[in-house]
Amino acid sequence: MELKYFRLIKTIAEEGSIANSSERLFLTQSALSHQLRELEERLGFKVFHRTRNKWELTQEGKELYRLANKLFNTIDEGFNTIKHIKEGSKGAIKLSAECQSFFHTIPGFIQKMGILYPEIDIELSLGATYQTISQVLSNEIDIAIVTNKPEEEELTSIEVFEDEIFAIMHKESKLNEHEYLEASHFANIHLLINSFPLEGVSVYDHFLRPHKINPIKISAIPFTEITISMIRANMGIMCAPKWQLKPFTLSEDIVFKRISKHGVKRKHYLVLKKENRNKKYIHDFISNFEENFMEL
Repeated sequence: MELKYFRLIKTIAEEGSIANSSERLFLTQSALSHQLRELEERLGFKVFHRTRNKWELTQEGKELYRLANKLFNTIDEGFNTIKHIKEGSKGAIKLSAECQSFFHTIPGFIQKMGILYPEIDIELSLGATYQTISQVLSNEIDIAIVTNKPEEEELTSIEVFEDEIFAIMHKESKLNEHEYLEASHFANIHLLINSFPLEGVSVYDHFLRPHKINPIKISAIPFTEITISMIRANMGIMCAPKWQLKPFTLSEDIVFKRISKHGVKRKHYLVLKKENRNKKYIHDFISNFEENFMEL
């Protein structure tokens, strides 16, 4: 039974006649009479008892009227739910990462999100990356990408992927003679990092500090292109995941050396306030981030 027939029954029952229903349904009385006659012929029973001044539902008609009310209420509820979902799809996300490696890959992801979810506005914060957790707590940023899971009660952490840190060096470096690097090998090197403080550098946090090793020389170079040039000239070593250097063309003289026998691996988390976790636009961001970065 088509929806138009339920609308017809409901309107005539509430307006009292076809004449009164014509304006509400934007159809002529003749068209409405034709619809009702067609419906009753299909059903095989009368829906209304008709008199000159009064239209009353038959017993069968009353059942159809109750069904029509239930049907349209369900439709209204469904559209209200859709409206709320759609409204929840809109939002702004301020994003940052403690590891500057991500700043090479995040812009492409943001561009992709802009195409798939134009109602989500993503802003990349390039501020003090080592303060990302405090920035989430103070609402300066909405989501932080970190490698150490925070313990604050009001925060939630979603593990998104794991990677491995390698020592990147010139093939003529003395350290290239080793199958893998021990912590002691770092004591006499020139370590090239993105920025200070050293406590925010993954190889230091996850490997050197636990072994109480500090490189003899450390230089902070914010531009990866310059760091690669220095490695190509055998003037230092950087430590990074392989995916960080995918956007760059590397010389055949540059090699990746494993750090420790089993490798230095780190997990990456998206950190945000618990109160924001169930917002739909946040959920859409997280699910797409997981899908995008698991391929690294």
